[in-house]
Amino acid sequence: MKILHLSDTHGLHHRLDDMPEADVIVHSGDISNSGTEEEVLDFLNWFIELPYPHKIFVTGNHDLCLWEAEGIEDLPGNIHFLQDKGVEIGGVKFFGIAYNHSEAMIPADTDIVVTHEPPVMILDQSSGIHWGNTPLRNRIFEVSPKYHLFGHAHQDYGTVEQEGIIFSNAALLDDMNRLVRMPRLFSWDI
Repeated sequence: MKILHLSDTHGLHHRLDDMPEADVIVHSGDISNSGTEEEVLDFLNWFIELPYPHKIFVTGNHDLCLWEAEGIEDLPGNIHFLQDKGVEIGGVKFFGIAYNHSEAMIPADTDIVVTHEPPVMILDQSSGIHWGNTPLRNRIFEVSPKYHLFGHAHQDYGTVEQEGIIFSNAALLDDMNRLVRMPRLFSWDI
């Protein structure tokens, strides 16, 4: 399975072109800049048109109008808004957490966790501050998924492996809100 991971596009998603092929595209939040319905609708229309068989996204701290949403009406069946819920695709169990919600709900059998917040001290630094979440880190190491996909800390874009877990911060914008990075592609032989 090929998974394309991106995060923190802050309304600049239309500038992304020539993205690689994948089975699943995952956006780890901050799809908008001001959190308005207009911005979210613009993102959704773009996301719907992407040629990926499966599409997953969660909310970020900028996506205000979606913070309390339990779902989004009329999304195509291949788009999964993982607001504190999971989906199984090709035998892989994804689970997404809404921004600032409890990590305790991550099921023990999750293969890929999608959040906006990073775990503390793992790819979580921006402007000299660690933005990570300590309880989230603890739960990730308890569950031990294959991947933890997130964003939020713009300066700490990258991947690292710890205790058999691949952590990916795919924040595409720098701290000046310039689109300077490309989405990350992972291949997983299931």
